[in-house]
Amino acid sequence: MGFFDNLKNQFGSQWIEIIEWLDQTNDTLVYRFPVYNQEIKMGAQLIVRENQVALFINEGKAADLFTPGRYELQTQNMPILTTLRGWKYGFQSPFKAEVYFFNTKLFTDLKWGTQNPVMMRDAEFGMIRIRAFGTYAMRVSDAKTFFQTVVGTQGLTTTEDILGQLRSTILSRLSDALAESKIPALDLASNYDELSDLAKKKLAADFAGYGIDLSRFFIENVSLPEEVEAAIDQRTRLGVLGNHLNQYAQMQAADSIKIAAGNPGGLAGAGAGLGAGVAIGNMMGGAFNQQASSSAAPPPPPSGAAPPPPPSAPSAARWSLAIDGKTYGPYTDDALRTMLRNGQVESSTPAWRPGANGWAPVNTYPELESGNTPPPPPPPFNK
Repeated sequence: MGFFDNLKNQFGSQWIEIIEWLDQTNDTLVYRFPVYNQEIKMGAQLIVRENQVALFINEGKAADLFTPGRYELQTQNMPILTTLRGWKYGFQSPFKAEVYFFNTKLFTDLKWGTQNPVMMRDAEFGMIRIRAFGTYAMRVSDAKTFFQTVVGTQGLTTTEDILGQLRSTILSRLSDALAESKIPALDLASNYDELSDLAKKKLAADFAGYGIDLSRFFIENVSLPEEVEAAIDQRTRLGVLGNHLNQYAQMQAADSIKIAAGNPGGLAGAGAGLGAGVAIGNMMGGAFNQQASSSAAPPPPPSGAAPPPPPSAPSAARWSLAIDGKTYGPYTDDALRTMLRNGQVESSTPAWRPGANGWAPVNTYPELESGNTPPPPPPPFNK
């Protein structure tokens, strides 16, 4: 047994003779070689595999960097560490140093997303909150810079911690990109590629400052608040209806009355529910019906609520209904007959049309009875 073997047995020290990293995970960015209290033998073998670089650290400072290959550690191939250690005339004894391996392969399909909504100003909807998510791809391009800005200063060594820091940077810059793009909320979905390119350009400089190359960046989805999506859906429906806004108003009113009739309070409980169902329809119907020749309006209902002006043409929507002190309509003759026939409106409901003296029950208007009167028998058939 030699002298150095006796030293190992007495003091439990162990000199490291082979330094390498066999990555079994394929998703680790940084690996710290377990030196701790062990010492690296001068002349030890350093093996750096493809898609790896090895960085020697001396007292927290980045020293010598080794690219893929096999090295025998000597003072000649560790010039920075030799200078920092003061090995002016060569050195052969064991030494202590930290060794970090960095995975330089391209990491793809990395996820990012907004945990909290991002505020943006939209020309049509004002201040709105949006959420977004997507993927990106990156690789470590400068191991020394990456160590100095991420690993060393912030103490981050696990992949999840490092990616969490990068996601924070992404969300910060994405907010700026959305604001500077000035793309309306309605057009975000059709501009994902443009937004992705803009965000990538803004993020590239930040990632480069970390020693990372941002190879790809994709926005997969931008979701709007529910109330904004509801407004967009409403506009879509109106666009499909085109000039048939009168029919849309009547449909909304009929559906609301039908729902109210199904409640325990019946039509007496229509109230706000009915008003909410037809408010938009009334305004739109009134706006498109201003082309009618007559400007006659129904008298106020018992509660004194101000009704919208309906058209007076017999073939157009002309019937107004008074329910719980509020005015609803106007409806066409056929629409009102249908509501009467389906039980959505009671026959005693006060109604008015242009030319009438005042409010009167629906069943007192002869022109509405024709909808419920069966046709006369057919004429005799002569052979």
